[in-house]
Amino acid sequence: MADIPNGGQVEVKGSGAKPYILKNTGGVYSCSCPAWRNQSTTIERRTCKHLRKIRGDEAEDARIGAPAPATNRTANRATASKRAAPAATEGKAPPVLLAHSWQNDTDLTGWWMSEKLDGVRAYWDGTRFLSRQGNPFYAPDWFTEKLPDSPLDGELFGGRKKFQRTVSVVRRQDMSDDWKELAFVIFDAPSMDAPFEERIAHVEQYVEDVAPPYAEWLSHQPCQGVKHLREELARVEGLGGEGLMLRQPGSRYEVGRSYTLLKVKSFHDDEARVIGHQAGAGRHKGRLGALEVELRNGTRFSVGTGLSDAERGNPPPLGSIITFRYQELSNDGVPRFPSYVGVRIDAAPWEPTPGGKRKRA
Repeated sequence: MADIPNGGQVEVKGSGAKPYILKNTGGVYSCSCPAWRNQSTTIERRTCKHLRKIRGDEAEDARIGAPAPATNRTANRATASKRAAPAATEGKAPPVLLAHSWQNDTDLTGWWMSEKLDGVRAYWDGTRFLSRQGNPFYAPDWFTEKLPDSPLDGELFGGRKKFQRTVSVVRRQDMSDDWKELAFVIFDAPSMDAPFEERIAHVEQYVEDVAPPYAEWLSHQPCQGVKHLREELARVEGLGGEGLMLRQPGSRYEVGRSYTLLKVKSFHDDEARVIGHQAGAGRHKGRLGALEVELRNGTRFSVGTGLSDAERGNPPPLGSIITFRYQELSNDGVPRFPSYVGVRIDAAPWEPTPGGKRKRA
């Protein structure tokens, strides 16, 4: 095996256009790859697959004083060092990490920032994709080729402004060639009991090493403050993206909703006329489930979130004008993810449009 002379450096091919730089500074070896940078140990005890390829496993083990972690050993690139993850079975929700919305109450400087993809959340349990509700997605074998036997969390993504097309593909059960329009964009490795930096570095290195044909890793960058956040949000939304996700540095993967993961996105407001009341079910049985509403242009849809228990017991009357918040308009002009805000007591009423076609968001 070769070595890097004291004060010297070596370039090796990286996953992108730029090479990785390996250095030897007074016997302290370093690499510019994410796997080396994001290890939670002192720099003199860090190693990576690139250093091992140049210097050899024996030399690296002797240098750092212990065998390398499984995630960095060449023989174990295909699987991460992991703890047992809860089993995910059909019909049972997989153990996923969920985000809270950012309320401008947390300083996000130093948090890891990425685009919030407008796709379909998918949990790879080692053998198949599952939805957040535990329903299987029937991906073709060629789409899942080379994915590991350990869990990955990500998004089935067909591109910006293609949410409806993505949904239409993943809901089918015929494993068609339409899946070639999608990619599995990985943003976490749930079974690794490690800080986020190590988990995402493992994901990046896994994709680079194994090259699953339809898998990608999601790039993250450190947030430099509110100004940077707003600029990046405007950039992503200007390209047709949904928003941003922010992860707390050093955070572990938690099951359920956590304040270590925050979503940031812009919403729009509009007004609609109440034209009907949908009866509730489950915990809302015996009271309002959703408001049937109509826009001024005749588009009809339902608003079922944002209502308090008191408002469900005494809903806005027919003919009243409400304000609602939504994310964006679908291709059919229907507000996506509408949420009730309140009754507009100062708004002038309007009559329903004859023959208005009812559509769901």
